Amino acid sequence: MGLRPFYLALYSVPTNGVDEQILLELEALEYEMEKLKMSKRDKSNVLSIVNKSHVLIPAGGSHVKGDLALPKVSTALVMFIHGNGSSRLSPRNQFVARTLFESGFATLLVDLLTPEEDQLERKTGEIRFDSEMLGDRVVEIIDWLSVRPNTEGLKIGLFGASTGAAAAILAATRRDKWVNAVVSRGGRPDLALEALPTLSSPTLLIVGGQDQQVAEFNQQALALITCTKALATVAGATHLFEEPGAIEEVAELTKAWFTKYLK
Repeated sequence: MGLRPFYLALYSVPTNGVDEQILLELEALEYEMEKLKMSKRDKSNVLSIVNKSHVLIPAGGSHVKGDLALPKVSTALVMFIHGNGSSRLSPRNQFVARTLFESGFATLLVDLLTPEEDQLERKTGEIRFDSEMLGDRVVEIIDWLSVRPNTEGLKIGLFGASTGAAAAILAATRRDKWVNAVVSRGGRPDLALEALPTLSSPTLLIVGGQDQQVAEFNQQALALITCTKALATVAGATHLFEEPGAIEEVAELTKAWFTKYLK
């Protein structure tokens, strides 16, 4: 399948007010679609990555679940940070992870919430925009990776989707010794505005051409980032990048960015 047109922009425009409920509904829809797709397709195909293991990572006084894939030889690992209402089973994140694995990257798809926190979030919605807490959670996972025998010493890249992008940015500023690059897919970097000027990891913001509200947030954030940065727009794509060829373009952009700054 051919790649969709995209363009890079390095500028900022004023942002308008955004209805948070619309974004919440989109993310809730993504979660429901993930569950439906998982029930209809062969899960062995969804998770078909060689040398893949399920891991339990100590976090938040409990644990979070992860899927760790390690090539025979690799110098870098990309951790996937999902958005509100999603999980490590996100089909879009899994597609990008497979693309990176096939290019020699180790990957970690992880649930951000412990089982107890997930139950609380489903009842109250208290955690969905707690970027500080989620950023700290990503830091916990980075610390675990940095001392684990088969991941210790690997360069780390963070791939944050939707609200997970804010957590990725916060963690990158708190663990800049280990985090060498960041990619955001349809992200909300505006939820980590104060951290943006201190970001030192090369950062790529990817937005859909038809996702105007989130694109404006990313344009605003881009102006505050002082390190190496870029904004990539996938033409015709909406917030979930479900259009034909859209997630493939995201994967190619992500692979190029991490190849440049992690290898």
